[in-house]
Amino acid sequence: MLRKSVRVDISTVPKRKPTPCPLRSRFGSNVAQARLAVGLTQEGLAEKIGVSARYLQSLEAGEYLPPLPKLAKLRAALNLTWDDLFRGCE
Repeated sequence: MLRKSVRVDISTVPKRKPTPCPLRSRFGSNVAQARLAVGLTQEGLAEKIGVSARYLQSLEAGEYLPPLPKLAKLRAALNLTWDDLFRGCE
């Protein structure tokens, strides 16, 4: 059986994780606190919003902000207002 070789452009692969900024860290903390308040694990919340548990862990660590559709799912799953979700991120 012959295999095709796959070329990967390594210039598009991130070299390391993004450095957390205070606003992303605060957002992640808000998500983690709300998740714990409703009694969900990272895996449970990740399943509800359609992401991996690792991705949710990165959000809570302040490494990323999700795109708007994921933010809306996250807000609904945690039963939060937009103000609660972004509290302290001004």
